[in-house]
Amino acid sequence: MMSDRPSSPTPLETLQQLIDVVARLRDPQEGCPWDRAQTPQTLIPYVIEEAYEVVDALRHGDKDAIADELGDLLLQVVLQAQIAKDQGQFDIAVIAQKITEKLIRRHPHVFSDFEAQTIDEVHQNWEQIKDTENPTEAQLSHKLKRYARSLPPLMAGMKISRKAAKAGFEWKTIDGVWDKFDEELAEFKHALDYESKENQQAELGDLLFTVINLARWAGLDPAEALQGTNERFIQRLMVMEEAANRPLSEYSLDELEAFWQQAKLKIASSVSAQEKTGKR
Repeated sequence: MMSDRPSSPTPLETLQQLIDVVARLRDPQEGCPWDRAQTPQTLIPYVIEEAYEVVDALRHGDKDAIADELGDLLLQVVLQAQIAKDQGQFDIAVIAQKITEKLIRRHPHVFSDFEAQTIDEVHQNWEQIKDTENPTEAQLSHKLKRYARSLPPLMAGMKISRKAAKAGFEWKTIDGVWDKFDEELAEFKHALDYESKENQQAELGDLLFTVINLARWAGLDPAEALQGTNERFIQRLMVMEEAANRPLSEYSLDELEAFWQQAKLKIASSVSAQEKTGKR
């Protein structure tokens, strides 16, 4: 007996529906004035914002939020494709075809007879294929320039540090990195006291890049570390505001410090209690 229950739409059907909706929003006569006014450049902040919101949802593991934020990011892809189509450049089919061809080309161990048994072998072969696709990109300086232009600074710093180390720009031990840190810290302090704002900015960058190298040696992610610090700071501030009976700006520095320490203890106690409950 056949079920009368309607079948769910296929992924291609739902994707086509999204494409049709975006095309309607961009329609010169019947579309939305905001959507019609957008250009690839005006949408850049939204692409960045949506990508970060996807990352935040993934970190928290909320499946509904992940699906929702991935949809927002997908909208940016479809919208960029529609704008390009409106300008006679390319459409989403070209985008899909290019990434499909790239995946097949860079996975010969899956789609042809090339053998790669380990993740390291796969990665090495991937990089070699990329270099043959664009010989200019094979040069280390071009790779690092692309990272500096396209990635957030902390992420770019880590990528640049890893690639440079692989090419031989590396300390023998982490002690050498600590020596470099001390050197850069002294230069930054000197710049703050005696040099121009431009030099101060440059020395700060050198110091931060050395911290990134320390993180790499320790197997840590500086972007994740800073994200955690930002979240802990806000969490402690929330506890302080809950305990205060007037705006924080009206308290003395000593009073704020006492609130801060109390907030740290309260959060630490809460985390400890949650961990004990989880162990049980």
